[in-house]
Amino acid sequence: MPTILTPPDIERRNRPPHEGDNGHGRRPPTDKRTGGNGEGDGDNYDAHSGRRRGPRDRLSRARIGVLIGLGGVIMLFTALVTAFLLAKANGHWDAHHVWVNTWKPIVLPRILLFNSALLLLSSVTAEIARRSMFREADVMDEWIGLGRPTSNRATAWLSATLLLGLAFLAGQFRVWTQIASARNAFLTTSARNYFNLLTETHAAHLTLGILALITTLTILQRSRTIATRQVFVDATVLYWHAMGLLWLILYALLEFGQ
Repeated sequence: MPTILTPPDIERRNRPPHEGDNGHGRRPPTDKRTGGNGEGDGDNYDAHSGRRRGPRDRLSRARIGVLIGLGGVIMLFTALVTAFLLAKANGHWDAHHVWVNTWKPIVLPRILLFNSALLLLSSVTAEIARRSMFREADVMDEWIGLGRPTSNRATAWLSATLLLGLAFLAGQFRVWTQIASARNAFLTTSARNYFNLLTETHAAHLTLGILALITTLTILQRSRTIATRQVFVDATVLYWHAMGLLWLILYALLEFGQ
C-alpha cells in the first residue's frame, strides 16, 4: 500500500469516569499490542460508526470502485470480440460444395501504430504522476506546509498524459476518415464494420478517461487535502492503464486476427 500521510484526527470528548478508576479520572490500562481500548488502527475507521474513513480505506475503496466499473467494460468488449470472431468464421457452401468465407480483411492504416505508441507513452507519464503522489519525503513536506511538491509534479505529468490522450483520439479520427474515404475499396465488409465498432467504442471509453484527467487536474489545484488528491490521481491512472492495455489487445486482434 502506498504511503499516505495525513494529520491525525483529534477528538475532544468529555469521557465519563470508567468503572474501576475509583473516581480519580484515570483511564484503565490498555494493551498496546491490540490497539488498547479498541480504537484500533487510526488509519482505518471501519469498526467505528460515526467516524469518517481513513485515507488508506478511501484509497482501497476507490480502487475497488474502478475495478468494478472496468468489469462492465471488459464484459462489453468480450461480447464485441466474440461477435468479431464469429463474423470472421462466417461463410457459405458454393455450388461445388466448397466452403467460401465471406470475411474480407482490410489493411490497417500505418498511423494506427503511431497512435498505439502515443497511448503507450501516455501510460508511462500517468504512472510517473501516480508515483510522484506517494513519495514519502514530498508528502511530508506538503503535510507540514512546505509547498505542494507532489501535486505540482503530478500536475505536470498528468497534463502530458492529457495531451497524449487527445493526440491519440485525433489520430483515431484521422484513421476513421481514411477508411471512410476508401469505402469503394472496402465496400461494406464485415471487417470494416467491426473495425469501426471496436475502435469507436474504445475511443468513447477513453474519452471518459480524458474527462477523469481533467477532473483530477482540477482537484490537484483546488483540494486542500492531500489524501483526496492521492485518491483521485490513483483511481484515474488505474483506469487509464486499463484503457491502454485494452487498446493493445484490440490492436493485436485487428492486426493479426483478421
